[in-house]
Amino acid sequence: MEIKRREVYKIGEQYAYIRVSSRDQNEERQLIAMQELCIPKRNIYIDKQSGKDFKRPQYKRLARRMKKDDLLYIKSIDRLGRNYKEILEQWRILTKEKGVDIVVMDMPLLDTRRGKDLMGTFLSDIVLQVLSFVAENERENIRQRQAEGIAAAKARGVKFGRPALPLPDNFREVHKAWREKKIPLRLAAKACNMPEGTFYYKAVKFEKGG
Repeated sequence: MEIKRREVYKIGEQYAYIRVSSRDQNEERQLIAMQELCIPKRNIYIDKQSGKDFKRPQYKRLARRMKKDDLLYIKSIDRLGRNYKEILEQWRILTKEKGVDIVVMDMPLLDTRRGKDLMGTFLSDIVLQVLSFVAENERENIRQRQAEGIAAAKARGVKFGRPALPLPDNFREVHKAWREKKIPLRLAAKACNMPEGTFYYKAVKFEKGG
C-alpha cells in the first residue's frame, strides 16, 4: 500500500523588525502588533532612524542572526528599504539566500509560508513587486506635495525657519570699529557673541539696510 508523504513545514525562531523614520516618531503601534504574536522581546529589533542610507544597525544585526527556516514579521513592506530596488534586494537576500520566511502583516498575500510551489512563489513575487512600486511611488508623491505646498506658501509670503535674532545692543559700535580697522573680525565677532561668519553676514546685511 502506497503511503503519501505530507510536506511538513519547518519552524525556526520567530523575529520581528520595527523601524520608525525619525527619532521623534513612536514605535508603539508596531511594537504592540508584534507582542500580540507572542514574539520574544529578545527577538524584536527596532531602528529609530531614517531609511535614507539604510545604515540601520539593528536590521543588520537581525539579518546576521537569522538562519534557514526562521520567520520574520514586519508591519509593512516599506520597513525593508527606502525604495523599490532596495526592498526587492532585501527580500531576495532574506528569502532566497538565507532561506527565511517573511510575513508582511499589512498585506496577508505576502506570506512566504504559503504556496511553496512554483505558482505560489511566482504569485508572491509579483505581488511584492507591485506593492514595492506602489510604496515608492507614494513616497515620491508625498515629497512632491510637500515641495508644492512649500512653494505655494513662499509665494504667499510665508517665511520658514527660525526667526532671525535681533542685533546685540553693541553691534553698531562694534561694526563701526571693525570697518574702521580698529579691531579685527575675530574680536568684533567675539564682542557681539557671534561666530565670525555670522558677524560678517550680519554686517553686510546691516550695511545694505537689512
